[in-house]
Amino acid sequence: MTKRPRILALSLAMALVLVACGDDGGGEEATTTAAEEATTAPAEATTTSVAAESTTSAAEAPEGVELVLAHSYQDTQPQVVCGADVIKEVAEAADVGLTIEIFGDSALGGDADRIESVVSGDIHIDIQGASALSAVYEPMSVVDGAFVFDDSEHLYGFFTSDASDELTAGFEEATGVAILGAWNTGARQFTANVAIRTPDDLQGLRMRFPPSPQFLLNAEAMGAEPVEVAFEELYLALQQGTVDGQENPIVNIDAINLDEVQDYISLSSHQLSSNLVVVNADTWNSLSPEQQAALQAGVDDAMVQEPQCAADSEEQILEGWRTDGSLEIVEDVDRDAFRERAEPFLRDAWSEEQIAVLDAIRSTAGG
Repeated sequence: MTKRPRILALSLAMALVLVACGDDGGGEEATTTAAEEATTAPAEATTTSVAAESTTSAAEAPEGVELVLAHSYQDTQPQVVCGADVIKEVAEAADVGLTIEIFGDSALGGDADRIESVVSGDIHIDIQGASALSAVYEPMSVVDGAFVFDDSEHLYGFFTSDASDELTAGFEEATGVAILGAWNTGARQFTANVAIRTPDDLQGLRMRFPPSPQFLLNAEAMGAEPVEVAFEELYLALQQGTVDGQENPIVNIDAINLDEVQDYISLSSHQLSSNLVVVNADTWNSLSPEQQAALQAGVDDAMVQEPQCAADSEEQILEGWRTDGSLEIVEDVDRDAFRERAEPFLRDAWSEEQIAVLDAIRSTAGG
């Protein structure tokens, strides 16, 4: 698939979106690891686009096409309002015979189930995190590495440039699944009952991290002592002192009221929470050029809108904490100290193929 010209600035100031139900890490429940995903069995879809219920396979899509788009998020989250819904609206508005049926909240299964269904063509399009996708293609894990991306624009720039070609082509060759685009849905921040400004401040703290290989590697790289706790048990674990702190995007910290059991949020922004929009390659190739263009246009718009939507939500939440004092916001985190510790550690831990992905990502920094 050809790359789109880079959009130079995020557009469309979106209405603020409040998360009704938090998944971990934009998410850990939704996009980070199948191990912590509620492993709901894929639901029987009523739409005729699911291959198991259709006489037409993904590879033999007719002129008028109904596609299934699956994800793990709640309807009010930025990943849906400014992501999945935008893809649907733009693609269908092109009036080229595309209809997109969305199944959210893991209705068609957890991450591991859904990516297998995308590979088989039973689900046509899915929204997944890089760590989840790394279960089927290991180099993808680098996208969720600590301090790999500088900010949201860096992630956008990488995935809309030729620098990402080797990663996306390798993923498609290995899985039969193509990547249409990616966005960042918020940076992960530390919370604890003490301020965390440098790696030394993590010493002696039992910090909860998601049970994903890359997330646990990030913890070690930054000098943290990781403790695995299910997201739905995190509030109680902090309340009872099973763990001392944790890390999550701001919208998730707010969604489960961690300000009630933590005193400080330290704005480390040590990792971006990634979402990748993936499509069964046979499905993609069966679409007409006009249909491909319409679907790609929907993804392109979502890549711009979703990060802005998430950023607006974060700013509203931070302002609320500043106003009511429920969390003390630590802004003078020494991110350089964390980065200088994490990068050599990860380079030593990763394979040559993973390091090549890191180098490709870093080559687009500041661009």
